[in-house]
Amino acid sequence: MNEVQGPTPTGTSRPYRSLTEALRAHRIALENYEFITAVTDAVGISSYIDRGRYIEAIRRGEGAALHIGRTYTNGFAEDEVISIGSTPLRLQPSEGRAPYFYVTHPSEYPPVATTARSRRPSTPRAPKVPGSSASQATASARNAKPIERDYGVCDVCFMVKTAAGGCGCD
Repeated sequence: MNEVQGPTPTGTSRPYRSLTEALRAHRIALENYEFITAVTDAVGISSYIDRGRYIEAIRRGEGAALHIGRTYTNGFAEDEVISIGSTPLRLQPSEGRAPYFYVTHPSEYPPVATTARSRRPSTPRAPKVPGSSASQATASARNAKPIERDYGVCDVCFMVKTAAGGCGCD
């Protein structure tokens, strides 16, 4: 858990009307909204309160309030099993809130690298034959030099004329 747990700054304990409002106010990444909503629905939350560095989510029943930060959700008991879909969350011991456990939000996981096989197009391509006209046309189009045109030289100042026929002495 990268964020510091500590005392709440004074004057910032206003309640939020909804979880979405709280997440927006704390500028939590959009990719975490669905995950945090699933966690709070599984636990059962009655209200959300602004605590400065985190959102305090008060449970309906027994148990400690959850602290929802930008990168984590903290406040789970050791024996608590929270499942999102069919996958149970891997809870880790909290560093700042001793008897409780936390879970890291999905946006904090490193992206999965794509393999060369997954980047290939799904439709097979015909092999290119070196002597075919299609490959020669594309090769000549790539290597084509711009057409140089001669617009003449001015008889007075001896400068090269522009495409419009003018020069530096006009």
